[in-house]
Amino acid sequence: MTRKGRGTGPDGLIIVDKPSGFTSHDVVAKMRGIARTRRVGHAGTLDPMATGVLVLGVERATRLLGHLALTEKEYVATIRLGQTTVTDDAEGEVTESAGASGVAREAIDAGVRKLTGDIRQVPAKVSAIKIDGKRSYKRVREGEDVELAARPVTVSSFDVHEVRQAVADDGTPVLDVAVTVVCSSGTYIRALARDLGADLGTGGHLTALRRTRVGPYGLDAAHTLEQLQESLTVMPIAEAAAAAFPRWDVDERQAKLLSHGVRLDAPGLDVAGPIGVFGPDGGFLALVEESQGKAKSLAVFA
Repeated sequence: MTRKGRGTGPDGLIIVDKPSGFTSHDVVAKMRGIARTRRVGHAGTLDPMATGVLVLGVERATRLLGHLALTEKEYVATIRLGQTTVTDDAEGEVTESAGASGVAREAIDAGVRKLTGDIRQVPAKVSAIKIDGKRSYKRVREGEDVELAARPVTVSSFDVHEVRQAVADDGTPVLDVAVTVVCSSGTYIRALARDLGADLGTGGHLTALRRTRVGPYGLDAAHTLEQLQESLTVMPIAEAAAAAFPRWDVDERQAKLLSHGVRLDAPGLDVAGPIGVFGPDGGFLALVEESQGKAKSLAVFA
């Protein structure tokens, strides 16, 4: 389904199954050509190595993206224990090969438990975090010794599904650990792999990563770039908002007041974060949040 907005392209969200080797910006550039509009953005980046769900906004829906980027995410991944890399993933040079043949499953499970819940995580050095206006990965590639501060993240679940013995290219005996992680925005799965390996004394890095969900949007709603090239599938903005945010239906009078910038009395939904406001015809009107008994507008779409 497509819907025209105020620009020349469709108006809504596009859920992409990102291929490996593409940056998030590569996907946005590709989608600008497919949707025939410059007004395309993404909610939350994926590393080039990673595949899976990347949420794009087109036209007016770009204004939803900052709010969607804060939501929970789910990944399936493979962590290799026994080797450390400069990037904390398989794309970086191996810096240490300690091996992991003697690590027991019980020790892995104990290490995973330490990394579950509300934790403080030091992001991967080769990341897009800015230090004095410059990306951390650029500083690392220029030879700087970068130190990033730990930040709070939430790992809601960190489940180990399989542990396989393997041999790395340099002959090091390693363990490949298949996991599923559900976590807050801003969590680095590469850093979880690094920290699990450090805790076990083996070193660790990520060898595969697939994002299976961003908030309510999963792989079942995602399309490859090839599929989108053949048939552009766009989730209308009202449908996207209804799936992602608590819903508040207002009457015609309230809808008119809201469109004129009047702060309405809060709906009393007792929820933290954005609330989607819908008019009597089911149209999506705005995102608001409750503040001192009033509904404060975050973005108006009416």
